[in-house]
Amino acid sequence: MKRSYLDYAATTPVAPEVLEAMLPYFHDFPGNPSAIYAEGQEARQAVEKARGSLARLINARPDEILFLSGGTEADNMALAGILNANGCRGRHVITTAIEHHAVLETCHFLEKNGASVTVLPVDTNGMLDPGEVEKAVRPDTAVVSVILANNEIGTIQNLAEISKITREKGVYLHSDAVQAAGRIPVDVEALGVDLLSVSAHKLYGPKGIGALYIRKGTRISPILWGGGQERGKRSGTENVPGIVGFGKAVELAQLTMASESGRLSALRDRLIAGVLSTIPETRLNGHPTQRLPNNANFSFDYVEGESVCLNLDLAGISASPGSACSSTSTAPSHVLLALGLPQHQAFGSLRLSLGRWTTGDDIDRVLEVLPGVVARLRAMSPLWARK
Repeated sequence: MKRSYLDYAATTPVAPEVLEAMLPYFHDFPGNPSAIYAEGQEARQAVEKARGSLARLINARPDEILFLSGGTEADNMALAGILNANGCRGRHVITTAIEHHAVLETCHFLEKNGASVTVLPVDTNGMLDPGEVEKAVRPDTAVVSVILANNEIGTIQNLAEISKITREKGVYLHSDAVQAAGRIPVDVEALGVDLLSVSAHKLYGPKGIGALYIRKGTRISPILWGGGQERGKRSGTENVPGIVGFGKAVELAQLTMASESGRLSALRDRLIAGVLSTIPETRLNGHPTQRLPNNANFSFDYVEGESVCLNLDLAGISASPGSACSSTSTAPSHVLLALGLPQHQAFGSLRLSLGRWTTGDDIDRVLEVLPGVVARLRAMSPLWARK
């Protein structure tokens, strides 16, 4: 049975073109980019080519791109690095209640070590009011961190409006754009951000490689020390095959983003309409229109999202009860609780995320299987029986 993979927000398959580009750098071109001999310079050229490709994707300069191990390290460095380098500004961080754990857990760590953190609320669609940012900025605020597109519900924030406030106040603005880059246009100049986190494995590149955009002139300290690679900001021998794969994935995204966004939006809208029309007492989570083209997140009353996913898995459909980035936590989604959902609805969530190999047949399959799954689970629920 051919499976339907609908968890592209968790990770994407490596594109064949990406794998082909990476393979020579595992053996045929083994050089360390820091070496001065020919093999090292070949590796350096490959790294810089990828850096240029990523810079073009987000409208940055190549020397503003720092390669790291992934989005988590980028988020950690953006926050901890800014606070470490800008103690004279203060140690106050502003973020939102729907950030990825890579931001929230970094904030918790910083708070334990003397920083002050303000967590802003969002509305029922997951949107942040820029006015809340303006009210929260203090004289000791060093950085504001707002996710561009939420990894669970797909809501896209009005970062350009938020950046007007941070620039006026002289505060750095960071955004986790891991879900957005390569799926929707991301322009650091238009957004007005000072730091931006991206990751290769969300756009058909390999796992274990990401990048942090750092606007020229931004004061930031490293969080790893060693040989001084990546202009002294991120020590450690560069992951050349991963960087090459990242660069190729970025090139593919630039070529296909517009057409793929339209194709996936149409499939997403058909999925949303089908689920809401066939399964009663179901809620679409996230902004109805200002959302990623590949994201659909639902809450079903009186069922548990994990049970829905397990039943879908048995039917050959891969999906997630929320974020796949928080290990095997059984706690309700902090994102859905932040939208104001009660715990039983937050537990009953299902995220379906589409990608390059998603077809209309996959959507038809979900619409054929999912109503029966929810109905069977509700039949076993004493709460549903008492309705």
